Amino acid sequence: MATTKQKTAAKRNIKKAATAAKRKRTISKLPKSTRTALGKQANKVKRQKARSR
Repeated sequence: MATTKQKTAAKRNIKKAATAAKRKRTISKLPKSTRTALGKQANKVKRQKARSR
């Protein structure tokens, strides 16, 4: 289990990675773990949006 401090740090890192990737289109150059995390987060949001409809 990750601590709350670790969770917030991870979220911050993912946000930073996402903004950098949008600016530079470097998603393919990111480490696999970051890409996976971004994909999982996107999937989670997609599911939440589908459920709210």
